[in-house]
Amino acid sequence: MSEVFGIPTQALFGQLLIGLINGSFYALLSLGLAVIFGLLNIINFAHGAQYMMGAFCAWFLLNKLGLSYWWALLLAPLIVGATGVVIERLMLSRLYKLDHLYGFLLTFGLALMIQGLFRHEFGSTGLPYSIPSALEGGQNLGFMFLPNYRAWVIVSSLIVCLGTWFMIEKTKLGSYLRAATENRELVQAFGINTPRMITLTYGFGVALAAFAGVMAAPIYSVSPLMGADLIIVVFAVVVIGGMGSIMGSIVTGFVLGLAEGLTKVFYPEASNVVIFVIMAIVLMIKPAGLFGAEK
Repeated sequence: MSEVFGIPTQALFGQLLIGLINGSFYALLSLGLAVIFGLLNIINFAHGAQYMMGAFCAWFLLNKLGLSYWWALLLAPLIVGATGVVIERLMLSRLYKLDHLYGFLLTFGLALMIQGLFRHEFGSTGLPYSIPSALEGGQNLGFMFLPNYRAWVIVSSLIVCLGTWFMIEKTKLGSYLRAATENRELVQAFGINTPRMITLTYGFGVALAAFAGVMAAPIYSVSPLMGADLIIVVFAVVVIGGMGSIMGSIVTGFVLGLAEGLTKVFYPEASNVVIFVIMAIVLMIKPAGLFGAEK
């Protein structure tokens, strides 16, 4: 068996694959956080709970309505995104003129309430969700075995992330959104309904979290605490990439996933803290983050 730096090739590439998969979820979730913070200036701590809601929505659709994974990929983001629209209209819209701390505290409380409700109903034990039959099996690449579903997660995550970046950075709609963050009154004077646009933006960010939750369901068990275990790491990814930076969230998510995978190979004891060590180093060198704009 061939080796790289004394590590079996199959083990090395296996951990890199796990790192890419984790990076896919880091990128999707941090992208949703970046969209919400960059365009609404809200630190959405409920993002992990909304990711969990996406996974549970897929589980409900399959077990209660008999709808497959592919339907869940379409419907779960719409359903959970709609709950985000309600939250924004009833609660968050009242906080935009206040300090960021108020939005953080509100969404933190919402996250605890949502997780508590699901935990009371389903307990802490994870619920299984099977891989769709079309994506079962895998490909033997010679140096490693690549499961089809894992490959699907990585590719679809990249497509969604880059599509979101293109929409926000390169389209007229994106220019309206970015302009609304600078001067809402001026944008509204041109006949654009900025409150509706802001509401839909929050709903879209929440839908991204739900989409990630659906994709995570066949890999991880569907659990009320699955978002709580991930959200702190995702916030670290957002800080490293630069708060509100769309491309920063995407690139940093995938890179840190790979860094975490490599750390598990060469220094497993540090794998749980490597992202936070990188965050501390980045903040000392560039407090605004790698892709963030200095103020």
